Amino acid sequence: MISTIGLSNIERQRQLLRFIETQRRVTIHDISSQFAISLATARRDLTVLTDQGMVHRVHGGAIASRQVLPEPPVLRRSQVCLEEKKRIGLAAAHLVNEGDTVFLGSGTTVLEIARKLKDRQHLTIITNSILVINELADIPSITMVTLGGIMRPSELSLIGHLAERSLAEVRADKVFIGIRAIDVKEGLTNDYLPETMTDRAIIRIGRQVILVADHTKCGSVSTAFVAPVSAIHTFITDTEAPVEFISALRKRGVQVLVV
Repeated sequence: MISTIGLSNIERQRQLLRFIETQRRVTIHDISSQFAISLATARRDLTVLTDQGMVHRVHGGAIASRQVLPEPPVLRRSQVCLEEKKRIGLAAAHLVNEGDTVFLGSGTTVLEIARKLKDRQHLTIITNSILVINELADIPSITMVTLGGIMRPSELSLIGHLAERSLAEVRADKVFIGIRAIDVKEGLTNDYLPETMTDRAIIRIGRQVILVADHTKCGSVSTAFVAPVSAIHTFITDTEAPVEFISALRKRGVQVLVV
């Protein structure tokens, strides 16, 4: 138990924040017991920390708002949350209609979408992902449009000025992208600054922008701002995503599919 006798509200809330960051996820009852405060006081303290963007409320408690570390190379993270990514990929593929022009971005979750589109007819796929190109290159019913640019080895993607010039010449019915981190207030963020302008150019070409990301990306913030959450129309994630986070996105007008 942590003694809060004689502490101001601010000091107690600072200790509470450290407690949540250490435990990663806590309940209202955990807080009440740990700090010897009432459930009402625990809720009030969580509300203050939530309003400051320091934590995210979940059913019955809170989780820490995370500043994420740089993402591992794409091939190293291919097996991380694989089952969740497969479900997300399948749900995203169900949004694609025959005859659509679709942009598929880089990353392991978007790659799962590509794998679910192999049996589709009369699709045009635009991509800057070497992995997507390799996955769909021999499918006769798919017309592949590939971007030029500088290859980012860790992501096996094409970025930079040439990629952005190519994007200015195309339009897509649907854009599917992944992201390093998504936060309701801080928006979409990535950990690689040179890629930011390419990401923004990708978002601009889509009549519908669909973000795909597993629960580990939710409520997190990375280094480089890409776009506000209002830039996306649909967000597809898995059932481990925090309920409060999903609710907040929906209040911002984003359609959220949980699979």
